[in-house]
Amino acid sequence: MTLNVEGGQIFGFLGGNGAGKTTTIKILMSLIFPSAGNAKILGEDISNTKMHSRIGYCPENPYFYDYLKASELMNYFGELFGLDAAKRKRKTEELLTKVGLDEKDWNKQLRKFSKGMLQRVGIAQCLINEPELVFLDEPMSGLDPIGRREIRELIADLREQGTTVFMSTHILSDIEALCDNVAILQKGKLAHTGNLDELLTKTGEIQVFEINVKGVSADILKNRINDAEIFSKPNGANIHVSNETDIDEILKITRENGGKLVSVQPVRQSLEDLFVEVKNEK
Repeated sequence: MTLNVEGGQIFGFLGGNGAGKTTTIKILMSLIFPSAGNAKILGEDISNTKMHSRIGYCPENPYFYDYLKASELMNYFGELFGLDAAKRKRKTEELLTKVGLDEKDWNKQLRKFSKGMLQRVGIAQCLINEPELVFLDEPMSGLDPIGRREIRELIADLREQGTTVFMSTHILSDIEALCDNVAILQKGKLAHTGNLDELLTKTGEIQVFEINVKGVSADILKNRINDAEIFSKPNGANIHVSNETDIDEILKITRENGGKLVSVQPVRQSLEDLFVEVKNEK
Protein backbone atom coordinates (compact mmCIF):
# COMPACT_ATOMS: atom_id res chain seq x y z
CA MET A 1 0.00 0.00 0.00
CA THR A 2 1.43 3.36 -1.06
CA LEU A 3 -0.23 6.46 0.35
CA ASN A 4 0.76 10.12 0.08
CA VAL A 5 -0.92 12.96 1.96
CA GLU A 6 -0.26 16.56 0.93
CA GLY A 7 0.10 19.27 3.56
CA GLY A 8 -2.65 21.70 4.52
CA GLN A 9 -5.57 19.40 3.80
CA ILE A 10 -8.06 17.19 5.61
CA PHE A 11 -7.48 13.61 4.49
CA GLY A 12 -10.17 11.00 5.06
CA PHE A 13 -9.12 7.42 5.79
CA LEU A 14 -12.00 4.99 5.19
CA GLY A 15 -12.64 1.29 5.38
CA GLY A 16 -14.98 -1.31 6.84
CA ASN A 17 -14.49 -2.99 10.18
CA GLY A 18 -11.17 -4.85 10.16
CA ALA A 19 -9.90 -3.14 7.01
CA GLY A 20 -6.76 -1.92 8.80
CA LYS A 21 -7.41 1.77 9.49
CA THR A 22 -6.49 1.79 13.18
CA THR A 23 -3.60 -0.63 12.60
CA THR A 24 -2.16 1.75 9.99
CA ILE A 25 -2.40 4.71 12.35
CA LYS A 26 -0.81 2.75 15.20
CA ILE A 27 2.08 1.84 12.91
CA LEU A 28 2.53 5.51 12.00
CA MET A 29 2.52 6.37 15.71
CA SER A 30 5.13 3.63 16.41
CA LEU A 31 2.74 1.91 18.81
CA ILE A 32 3.10 -1.28 16.80
CA PHE A 33 5.70 -2.15 14.19
CA PRO A 34 5.36 -3.23 10.55
CA SER A 35 6.68 -6.54 9.25
CA ALA A 36 7.65 -4.85 5.96
CA GLY A 37 7.62 -1.48 4.23
CA ASN A 38 8.43 2.01 5.46
CA ALA A 39 6.68 5.26 6.23
CA LYS A 40 7.57 8.91 6.72
CA ILE A 41 5.81 11.72 8.53
CA LEU A 42 6.75 15.33 7.75
CA GLY A 43 9.69 13.98 5.77
CA GLU A 44 11.06 12.00 8.72
CA ASP A 45 11.08 8.23 9.16
CA ILE A 46 8.48 7.14 11.70
CA SER A 47 11.28 5.67 13.83
CA ASN A 48 12.51 9.23 14.53
CA THR A 49 10.65 10.06 17.74
CA LYS A 50 11.85 13.70 17.66
CA MET A 51 9.32 14.22 14.88
CA HIS A 52 6.54 13.47 17.41
CA SER A 53 6.93 16.96 18.85
CA ARG A 54 5.44 18.26 15.58
CA ILE A 55 2.37 16.03 15.46
CA GLY A 56 -0.77 15.34 17.49
CA TYR A 57 -2.68 12.09 17.96
CA CYS A 58 -6.07 11.21 19.39
CA PRO A 59 -6.90 7.47 19.41
CA GLU A 60 -10.38 6.08 18.86
CA ASN A 61 -10.93 5.38 22.56
CA PRO A 62 -8.63 7.73 24.49
CA TYR A 63 -7.80 6.45 27.97
CA PHE A 64 -6.20 8.57 30.66
CA TYR A 65 -5.40 8.18 34.33
CA ASP A 66 -8.83 8.23 36.00
CA TYR A 67 -7.96 10.41 38.97
CA LEU A 68 -6.43 13.26 36.99
CA LYS A 69 -8.60 16.30 36.35
CA ALA A 70 -9.02 17.57 32.80
CA SER A 71 -6.95 20.67 33.53
CA GLU A 72 -4.22 18.55 35.18
CA LEU A 73 -4.08 16.26 32.16
CA MET A 74 -3.64 19.21 29.80
CA ASN A 75 -0.95 20.64 32.05
CA TYR A 76 0.85 17.27 32.04
CA PHE A 77 0.91 17.06 28.26
CA GLY A 78 2.01 20.69 28.05
CA GLU A 79 4.97 19.87 30.30
CA LEU A 80 5.90 16.90 28.07
CA PHE A 81 6.19 19.34 25.17
CA GLY A 82 8.25 21.82 27.22
CA LEU A 83 5.67 24.60 27.42
CA ASP A 84 6.17 27.12 30.23
CA ALA A 85 3.55 27.44 32.98
CA ALA A 86 1.88 30.54 31.53
CA LYS A 87 1.52 28.99 28.07
CA ARG A 88 0.27 25.69 29.53
CA LYS A 89 -2.48 27.56 31.38
CA ARG A 90 -3.42 29.62 28.35
CA LYS A 91 -3.50 26.64 25.97
CA THR A 92 -5.48 24.55 28.48
CA GLU A 93 -8.22 27.17 28.75
CA GLU A 94 -8.20 27.86 25.00
CA LEU A 95 -8.41 24.21 23.91
CA LEU A 96 -10.90 22.95 26.51
CA THR A 97 -13.15 25.82 25.46
CA LYS A 98 -12.61 25.08 21.77
CA VAL A 99 -13.63 21.41 22.10
CA GLY A 100 -16.79 22.42 23.96
CA LEU A 101 -15.99 21.13 27.45
CA ASP A 102 -17.90 23.15 30.06
CA GLU A 103 -15.66 25.17 32.36
CA LYS A 104 -17.31 23.57 35.40
CA ASP A 105 -15.86 20.22 34.25
CA TRP A 106 -12.26 21.38 33.86
CA ASN A 107 -11.48 20.47 37.48
CA LYS A 108 -13.49 17.27 37.56
CA GLN A 109 -11.72 13.88 37.71
CA LEU A 110 -11.72 12.06 34.38
CA ARG A 111 -13.29 8.94 35.94
CA LYS A 112 -16.49 10.98 36.18
CA PHE A 113 -16.49 11.86 32.48
CA SER A 114 -18.80 10.36 29.86
CA LYS A 115 -17.34 8.83 26.70
CA GLY A 116 -18.14 11.99 24.76
CA MET A 117 -16.45 14.21 27.36
CA LEU A 118 -13.33 12.02 27.27
CA GLN A 119 -13.34 12.31 23.48
CA ARG A 120 -13.34 16.10 23.77
CA VAL A 121 -10.40 16.02 26.20
CA GLY A 122 -8.57 13.60 23.88
CA ILE A 123 -8.89 16.01 20.97
CA ALA A 124 -7.81 18.95 23.15
CA GLN A 125 -4.64 17.21 24.34
CA CYS A 126 -3.52 16.37 20.81
CA LEU A 127 -3.49 20.08 19.93
CA ILE A 128 -1.62 21.49 22.89
CA ASN A 129 1.75 21.52 21.08
CA GLU A 130 0.28 23.37 18.06
CA PRO A 131 1.08 20.44 15.74
CA GLU A 132 1.71 20.67 12.02
CA LEU A 133 -0.08 17.36 11.48
CA VAL A 134 -2.90 15.79 13.50
CA PHE A 135 -3.99 12.14 13.43
CA LEU A 136 -7.60 11.60 14.52
CA ASP A 137 -8.95 8.05 14.80
CA GLU A 138 -12.77 8.19 14.87
CA PRO A 139 -12.83 11.73 16.34
CA MET A 140 -16.65 11.87 16.47
CA SER A 141 -16.94 8.66 18.51
CA GLY A 142 -19.29 9.08 21.49
CA LEU A 143 -20.30 12.63 20.60
CA ASP A 144 -23.89 13.85 20.39
CA PRO A 145 -25.04 15.79 17.27
CA ILE A 146 -24.05 19.16 18.78
CA GLY A 147 -20.65 17.79 19.78
CA ARG A 148 -20.09 16.38 16.29
CA ARG A 149 -20.86 19.76 14.78
CA GLU A 150 -18.46 21.53 17.14
CA ILE A 151 -15.64 19.10 16.38
CA ARG A 152 -16.30 19.36 12.63
CA GLU A 153 -15.93 23.13 12.91
CA LEU A 154 -12.73 22.71 14.93
CA ILE A 155 -11.26 20.37 12.29
CA ALA A 156 -12.21 22.78 9.51
CA ASP A 157 -10.52 25.61 11.47
CA LEU A 158 -7.33 23.54 11.70
CA ARG A 159 -7.17 23.38 7.91
CA GLU A 160 -7.70 27.15 7.70
CA GLN A 161 -4.70 27.56 10.02
CA GLY A 162 -2.56 25.38 7.72
CA THR A 163 -2.62 22.25 9.89
CA THR A 164 -2.85 18.92 8.06
CA VAL A 165 -5.50 16.53 9.42
CA PHE A 166 -5.40 12.77 8.83
CA MET A 167 -8.82 11.52 9.91
CA SER A 168 -10.19 8.00 10.15
CA THR A 169 -13.95 7.71 10.57
CA HIS A 170 -16.90 5.53 9.60
CA ILE A 171 -19.28 8.53 9.61
CA LEU A 172 -19.41 9.16 5.86
CA SER A 173 -21.30 12.46 6.14
CA ASP A 174 -18.37 13.91 8.11
CA ILE A 175 -15.95 12.83 5.36
CA GLU A 176 -18.13 14.42 2.66
CA ALA A 177 -18.45 17.64 4.67
CA LEU A 178 -14.77 18.02 5.55
CA CYS A 179 -12.29 16.12 3.41
CA ASP A 180 -10.29 17.24 0.39
CA ASN A 181 -8.88 13.80 -0.44
CA VAL A 182 -9.65 10.29 0.74
CA ALA A 183 -8.30 6.76 0.74
CA ILE A 184 -10.46 3.64 1.03
CA LEU A 185 -9.04 0.45 2.48
CA GLN A 186 -10.41 -2.96 1.58
CA LYS A 187 -9.04 -6.00 3.44
CA GLY A 188 -5.79 -4.24 4.27
CA LYS A 189 -5.18 -2.99 0.73
CA LEU A 190 -5.66 0.43 -0.79
CA ALA A 191 -8.72 0.21 -3.03
CA HIS A 192 -9.17 3.88 -3.99
CA THR A 193 -7.41 7.14 -3.27
CA GLY A 194 -7.72 10.63 -4.65
CA ASN A 195 -9.71 13.85 -4.67
CA LEU A 196 -13.14 13.28 -3.12
CA ASP A 197 -15.08 15.18 -5.79
CA GLU A 198 -13.34 13.25 -8.57
CA LEU A 199 -13.97 9.89 -6.90
CA LEU A 200 -17.66 10.70 -6.52
CA THR A 201 -18.00 11.66 -10.18
CA LYS A 202 -18.49 8.43 -12.10
CA THR A 203 -15.97 8.45 -14.92
CA GLY A 204 -17.39 7.71 -18.35
CA GLU A 205 -20.92 8.73 -17.38
CA ILE A 206 -22.78 11.71 -18.80
CA GLN A 207 -22.87 14.56 -16.29
CA VAL A 208 -26.40 15.19 -15.04
CA PHE A 209 -27.55 18.43 -13.40
CA GLU A 210 -30.41 18.72 -10.95
CA ILE A 211 -32.41 21.96 -11.00
CA ASN A 212 -35.02 22.90 -8.42
CA VAL A 213 -37.45 25.72 -9.11
CA LYS A 214 -40.52 27.07 -7.35
CA GLY A 215 -43.53 29.08 -8.51
CA VAL A 216 -43.77 27.30 -11.87
CA SER A 217 -45.52 24.00 -12.63
CA ALA A 218 -43.89 20.89 -14.05
CA ASP A 219 -46.47 20.86 -16.87
CA ILE A 220 -45.33 24.26 -18.18
CA LEU A 221 -41.72 23.06 -18.25
CA LYS A 222 -42.63 19.75 -19.93
CA ASN A 223 -44.30 21.63 -22.78
CA ARG A 224 -41.15 23.68 -23.44
CA ILE A 225 -38.19 21.41 -22.61
CA ASN A 226 -37.22 18.19 -24.39
CA ASP A 227 -34.69 15.56 -23.23
CA ALA A 228 -35.21 16.31 -19.56
CA GLU A 229 -36.66 14.43 -16.61
CA ILE A 230 -39.16 16.75 -14.95
CA PHE A 231 -40.87 15.89 -11.67
CA SER A 232 -43.66 17.79 -10.00
CA LYS A 233 -43.18 18.92 -6.40
CA PRO A 234 -45.19 21.18 -4.10
CA ASN A 235 -45.21 24.68 -5.61
CA GLY A 236 -42.50 23.85 -8.13
CA ALA A 237 -40.53 21.24 -10.03
CA ASN A 238 -37.38 19.15 -9.96
CA ILE A 239 -35.58 18.80 -13.30
CA HIS A 240 -32.69 16.57 -14.41
CA VAL A 241 -30.84 17.58 -17.58
CA SER A 242 -27.61 16.41 -19.21
CA ASN A 243 -27.13 19.46 -21.43
CA GLU A 244 -25.91 22.63 -19.70
CA THR A 245 -27.62 24.81 -22.32
CA ASP A 246 -30.99 23.50 -21.06
CA ILE A 247 -30.26 25.14 -17.71
CA ASP A 248 -30.44 28.61 -19.28
CA GLU A 249 -33.70 27.74 -21.01
CA ILE A 250 -35.25 26.41 -17.81
CA LEU A 251 -34.27 29.58 -15.94
CA LYS A 252 -35.77 31.70 -18.73
CA ILE A 253 -39.10 29.80 -18.64
CA THR A 254 -39.18 29.92 -14.85
CA ARG A 255 -38.74 33.70 -14.76
CA GLU A 256 -41.26 34.25 -17.57
CA ASN A 257 -43.85 32.49 -15.42
CA GLY A 258 -43.04 34.34 -12.22
CA GLY A 259 -41.05 31.48 -10.69
CA LYS A 260 -37.71 31.43 -8.89
CA LEU A 261 -34.60 29.29 -8.97
CA VAL A 262 -33.96 27.28 -5.78
CA SER A 263 -30.78 25.36 -6.70
CA VAL A 264 -28.61 23.95 -9.47
CA GLN A 265 -26.16 21.17 -8.68
CA PRO A 266 -24.41 18.27 -10.42
CA VAL A 267 -25.76 14.83 -9.62
CA ARG A 268 -23.07 12.50 -8.35
CA GLN A 269 -22.93 9.24 -6.49
CA SER A 270 -22.77 9.46 -2.72
CA LEU A 271 -19.76 8.41 -0.68
CA GLU A 272 -21.93 5.62 0.67
CA ASP A 273 -22.47 4.34 -2.90
CA LEU A 274 -18.70 4.38 -3.52
CA PHE A 275 -18.02 2.70 -0.18
CA VAL A 276 -20.49 -0.12 -0.95
CA GLU A 277 -19.07 -0.44 -4.46
CA VAL A 278 -15.56 -0.93 -3.06
CA LYS A 279 -16.79 -3.39 -0.43
CA ASN A 280 -18.41 -5.52 -3.15
CA GLU A 281 -15.29 -5.61 -5.30
CA LYS A 282 -13.60 -9.02 -5.38
